[in-house]
Amino acid sequence: MNIATIVTGYVGLVSGACFAELGHNVTCMDKDGDLMASTKN
Repeated sequence: MNIATIVTGYVGLVSGACFAELGHNVTCMDKDGDLMASTKN
């Protein structure tokens, strides 16, 4: 399943990580570019 998380605060980011751990394709988006840059692998 493809899942998109918009606004990745504490809840969105953790939810996205949990869905990814379950095997889903997750895309997280946020207007804070620094937050997104700090979470890349």
